[in-house]
Formats: sequence, C-alpha cells, structure tokens
Amino acid sequence: MFSRILSKLAALPAPTIRAVCERDLHVPMRDGVTLLADRWYPSSGPAPTLLVRSPYGRRSIFGLLYGRLFAERGFQVVVQSCRGTFGSGGVFEPLVREASDARDTIEWMRGQAWFTGAYATIGASYLCFAQWAAARSRAVEHRAMIAQAGPHEFLATIHPGGAFALDAALSFASQVTGRQWPGALVMVRHAFARRKMRIAFRELPLASSCERALGRRVAFLEDWMAHAEPGDSFWNAMDHREAVASIEAPVLLQSGWYDLFASYATSQYEALRRRGQRPFLTIGPWTHAEFPLKATRALLPETLAWLRAHLLGDRDGLRSAPVRVFVLNTDRWREYDDWPPPQSAEQTWYLHPEGRLSREPAPASDPDRYRYDPTDPTPAVGGGMILFGAGPRDNRSLEARGDVLTYTTAPFVEETTVVGSPTVRLYVRSTLRSTDFFARLCNVHPDGRSINVCDALIRLRPGDEAWQADGSARVSLRLSPTACCFHRGHRLRLQISGGAHPRFARNTGTGEPLATGTGMMSAEQSVFHDSDRPSSLELRYVR
Repeated sequence: MFSRILSKLAALPAPTIRAVCERDLHVPMRDGVTLLADRWYPSSGPAPTLLVRSPYGRRSIFGLLYGRLFAERGFQVVVQSCRGTFGSGGVFEPLVREASDARDTIEWMRGQAWFTGAYATIGASYLCFAQWAAARSRAVEHRAMIAQAGPHEFLATIHPGGAFALDAALSFASQVTGRQWPGALVMVRHAFARRKMRIAFRELPLASSCERALGRRVAFLEDWMAHAEPGDSFWNAMDHREAVASIEAPVLLQSGWYDLFASYATSQYEALRRRGQRPFLTIGPWTHAEFPLKATRALLPETLAWLRAHLLGDRDGLRSAPVRVFVLNTDRWREYDDWPPPQSAEQTWYLHPEGRLSREPAPASDPDRYRYDPTDPTPAVGGGMILFGAGPRDNRSLEARGDVLTYTTAPFVEETTVVGSPTVRLYVRSTLRSTDFFARLCNVHPDGRSINVCDALIRLRPGDEAWQADGSARVSLRLSPTACCFHRGHRLRLQISGGAHPRFARNTGTGEPLATGTGMMSAEQSVFHDSDRPSSLELRYVR
C-alpha cells in the first residue's frame, strides 16, 4: 500500500515487479566485527545493486524509500546498518569508520552469487557522507552515485566559518545517542527532545549544558567542540575530498536551497567539472528536514533515470541539461548548461549610509555601528537549520533589533534572478578580537516582508590575517548558493549582524575554550562604507 502511495506522490507508474527482502545478512569486517544488512531484490531475476549505508536503521522509511521502491523497479538494494547501530557489531563512532567499513562491504558484495558486477550508491545526509567515504575505495564496479544533501568532509559542517554549528551538532547527537529509534520515529523522538535542547541554547559552559540537554555525556560532541582549527588531524578520517578528486563514477547531486548542505552540492559539482567530469545537479526549494520526502515527486523520476542510464544502459529518460534548479519566488524550474549559469553577469552593490545599497561606491561617511551582546544573542530566523525552524521566514522582527544592520536597494524596475553564491566583502572594526559577522541576503516584497534567501557567518580570532594594524579587519563571506527571482517592485536587502543563535553558537567574546568557557563580553561593532573601505555585495544574475 505504501509503495503505491509513494508511486503516486512521485508521479511514477505503479510497480509491476514484486520485491523480496532477505533480512539480517551478516557482513564481516576485517577487524572481526559483523555488520547487518537487508537485501531487497526483484522477483524478476538478476539485477544491478544499490548500496545504502545508514546509522538510522534498515527498516521503516529507509526500507521503503531505498529498498522496496527500487527493487520493484528492477534493482536490488543492500541496506546496511553502520557499525554500532541497529544490530551491527562494534561501537558507533560517527563518521570515523565509514571508509574502511564500506571497503570491506564492497569486498563482501563481490563474493555474493547475486552480485552482477555493477553497483551504485544512494542516500541523503549521513547516508550521502557514507557514499563519499565508500568512493575512496575506487572500486571498478562503482558505476553511479546519487549524492543527496550531504557533505564529503565534516570540519566545515561542524565549524562553518569557524563557528560551532550548535543546533546541527546537538540535533544529530540527539538522534544517534541513547535508544535507537528506526526511520521516521527519529523525528518524533527529536521533537520531544527539542525542549530539553534549549538548555544548551541558554546556558554555559556549553559541554555541561549539552550533557544536561541530552541526558548523558556524548564524547564525540565534546571532541567536535575541542577541535575547531583548520588542519587539525582529528578531522582526517572524516575528510573525503580525495573521493571528490578521484571518483570516476557519474555523480548526480541533489539538494535544497535551504538545506544546510547546499554549499556542498555546488562545490562538489564545481570540483567535478574542473576535473572534466560531467556531473548532474538538481537543487529544489527544500530544507534538510523536507529531504527526501517532500522532494520525492521532483527527484525520484530523475534518480531512476540516472540509475537506468548508468547501470542498465537505458539513457532515454536522462535530461539533456546537466543543471536543473528551482527558482525561488517563482513556481518554475530552470535548466542550465553549467553552474553558475554561463550566461549570468556579475554585479557589485555597495553599502551606503542610511541603510542603502547602490551600484555606485559610497561617498565619505561615518561607519554604521551596533552592539553585539552574547547574553541576548542575535537569534536565528529561518535558513539552513537541520530540522526545526529552517527555510524561508519573514525577517522583519529580526531586522527591527538594534544589533542588526540592513542595507536595501531601490525597487527593481525589471525582473532579475540572482544565481550562484553571492560574496559579501566587509570592512569592519570591533572592540574585541574574538567576534562574529553574519551576512544574509533577503528578498523584500512590496508589502514589506523580508524573506531570507542565503547567508553565511565568519568567526574572527586574535591573530587572524583579516586583522589590520589599525585595528580594523577585512572579511569576505561566500554566502550559500541560490537561484532567486526579484520581481519588479521587489528590493534586495543585505543584513549584517553578530550571529544567528543557536544555529551558530554565540561568540562569547572572551576567547575562552568553546566547551568550558563561561564568561561573556559585549562587542561594539562598526561597518565601514567609504571610498577607502568600500564594503560591498558581489553577485551574479540572469534576466
């Protein structure tokens, strides 16, 4: 019944093949640990394999989405529980053992009578990270990859821009610690745990408040807090840039504009293109929590077409354009030959006094100022949250705060679509050397609604190269990617503030260690906009 409902939601023909499931297969690892897997396969005969590796269970929603659905359409699917989860042996160390365990799993598949000599990988979020880990094996049998809304390395996920991704880290820890809940029930459990998580959003020190919020000490969470510096060898086992640089299997990348991993999808695409590969990229209007269920109708048909093309040699359903994106503020998709679109043009807007954005550089003027107080941190409103509160939101209440600066264009006289990843270049000053700057692009409607489009944060520390001898700093923020239409009469707005808590843990200003610091100091911030220090917004657009 659920399979038929899902088929209707995805606008797919009803399945004509019966799916069979062989449960709890034992997959030996080289260190003696045994992992468990379920194998879904079509009753019609031999078929190429899809490999799915998950810490969230093999049954429930994962068995339906990745197992039964694809088996009913001519593929067999191995859905494996990661080490230490849902019956698999060993201890779950998030992200650490995925490359070696995937290598052993691939070797085990080679020895199975049902293996036809070709496989693809598929999965979203952690399951996507596990795919990039598996790709490090460079197996010749790896014929296709569908990378859905996930990273290939983890330092920039947990410390984006140098700040700690508190909401995402705590949400993940809540999902994978304690009793293991299968599939969609994880979301239900997390919803009940959300109230306790607010302890960590309010109280310091952060390590002990996270322990109280989760009801237990979580060692990996404390490790993530302790290792924030680029180049720290702690992150090496979680860094699979090598896979992006060497993978030969064709890659289909899928994500959402309001997904916290959207920047990974476009950076993976661009890295593969620089190597001469021809990946496909699809980005819709979704958040991370909406992926892949809400995205099912848009993504399943192209996913099946990708698998048929590269595992079965049937390219009839493959689209011609490699890039397909949903344009925000419209109800339409657009296809491009590349990303960013080659027909896009560059445009620079300059910050001016009185909150204006103009194509002309600003005249001599005093800087704008605001005070960032970590005891009342600037809140996160929408954007790339991992579960709750994500997506497009009206930012007017946020922009009314005294610790948020806004710079706004005149109304557009013709429809303009901003594409790619805008860059914000700021000349700033702070009374503290440990401080954050958050930049956000918004679409201001004629009725005054200010809807967030894309954003980024950067954390400055003592000794950073950005600091100048006169005490000022020059910072550059590459915002998350977007494709957003600004209709006639709409305006473009740039927000500048000192944070977005708890999406990013507040900067306490003291420079104390993240996990144990308890002090808090306010920062007086200045943003310059004059001929010597021309703060600006650089973007690409198409009409």
